[in-house]
Amino acid sequence: MSNISPFFKRNEFKCKCGDCKFEAVDHELLVVLEDVRMWFDEPVTITSGIRCPDHNLAVGGAPDSQHVHGLAADIKVKDIEPEEVYRYLDTKYPTKYGIGLYSGWVHIDVREGRSRW
Repeated sequence: MSNISPFFKRNEFKCKCGDCKFEAVDHELLVVLEDVRMWFDEPVTITSGIRCPDHNLAVGGAPDSQHVHGLAADIKVKDIEPEEVYRYLDTKYPTKYGIGLYSGWVHIDVREGRSRW
């Protein structure tokens, strides 16, 4: 699959259901992910990107999840603790985006407004 930014390929964002063609990834999200990749100078793995409504429901996502709109990614950064990734994103983007800390990954979305969990 083709690169959609310097460090990411389109197939990294594909819905994990394996059955749909949801492919729209927001440009602003790519800019943020590229920023994370360059800041830590380590590969960023997309553990969950785009989700079709059925897959989103199956994994317990919020009914109007940002993943369904191509505005979100759950990420891991090689050799970097999720807490450090969360702190970086929260410091870099203090007044915007949705940023969530989980035990093994960080959620980032480029929604309008600010949300933290």
